[in-house]
Amino acid sequence: MKPLGLIAGNGRFPFLVAEEARKAGRRVVAVAFNEEADPALEQAVDKIYWVYVGQLNKLIKSFQNESVQEVVMAGLVRHSNMYADLKKFHPDLRVLRLLFRLKDRKADTMLGALADELAKDGLKLLPSITHLSHCLAPAGLMTKRKPTAEEQADIKFGFQLAKAMAGLDVGQTVCVKQKAVIAIEAMEGTDRCIRRAGEIAKGPFVVVKVSKPRQDLRFDVPVVGLNTIENFVEAGGGVLAIEAGKTLVLDQEKMRDWANIEKISLVGVKEP
Repeated sequence: MKPLGLIAGNGRFPFLVAEEARKAGRRVVAVAFNEEADPALEQAVDKIYWVYVGQLNKLIKSFQNESVQEVVMAGLVRHSNMYADLKKFHPDLRVLRLLFRLKDRKADTMLGALADELAKDGLKLLPSITHLSHCLAPAGLMTKRKPTAEEQADIKFGFQLAKAMAGLDVGQTVCVKQKAVIAIEAMEGTDRCIRRAGEIAKGPFVVVKVSKPRQDLRFDVPVVGLNTIENFVEAGGGVLAIEAGKTLVLDQEKMRDWANIEKISLVGVKEP
């Protein structure tokens, strides 16, 4: 079986990709981003290389050295780092040329351009859900607590709004209460969006996370996990609604158990 290349950002996502790929009999070669990926990933893969986010040539050569032809991208890479501190980005000449050619710097634009660059060097970017289709969110209630009638209305309201924002490539998460928008995710990411909503809202609120209307499964697939629940609980959230069949739920059983302990509602929602 062909080796699998793993472009690794932060969080649990890269670990689960590596675990499932190795279960399937694949050798996993990771190229992990400095100051993003967990150093413990070294123990979860067969070979690892460390690069900075902007070192595209080094990333490609690392995979070529290991005869990798298929690659998966997994884990968050904070887009804000590209603007906050250029030293952390370490752009090489190839990346600088790529950025210069872009029509804008939305996530889809940049990641699509990255996929094209990988393809030029014989690296095919596979869907992020490769080996993880069993982790996609089921439809319906996943916890003991049911959303109230008011929360159900907020889910419906928030779902339409989240789809609109995702379609504009702004973000995939919105926080609402009583059909009022508390926070919309942008470059800061889901966790900080939820924390911001908790600072504004009084009492439980609803978080809705969806896929983009024309989601490219190779990157930026919506993901929730234990970190999401932790931030959600600390912020005082009441209902976490995620798009069924389109959102990856990492550590699903642990997430469900924690939600039940905290008496919050976790719901998989299908697009109307």
